[in-house]
Amino acid sequence: MSKKVTCFEDLNVWQKARELVGFIYELTKKKDFARDYALVDQVRRASISIMSNIAEGFERGSNKEFIQFLYIAKGSCGEMRSQLYAALDQQYISEDEFLNAKDRCLKISGMASNLISYLKSSKSFEGKRQK
Repeated sequence: MSKKVTCFEDLNVWQKARELVGFIYELTKKKDFARDYALVDQVRRASISIMSNIAEGFERGSNKEFIQFLYIAKGSCGEMRSQLYAALDQQYISEDEFLNAKDRCLKISGMASNLISYLKSSKSFEGKRQK
């Protein structure tokens, strides 16, 4: 990492996850989608889980725990992609919206994988955590 990370908000992967949450909230406000309360709840929870697990893992203070939470965030990316297929199949979102959201999930998952690799190869994480 070229920039010193002092808080989870500095992490590009967390920033992209936050953007995804905003995009998902916009999608789920659409008339037909908004009426499917169960799917809306699930897809919103999955998006928030991605962002939250990145933050929680960072705040845990150890590479081992951070890596564990990054894997959970990756799992939530997969869950979200699956839910997006359900939204597409029910015609709640367009093909373009689906592809946009899916691509965002794949990018975040890839970024998390890269961060995991970095953390596994470093003896200590650069940057102190704020309490």
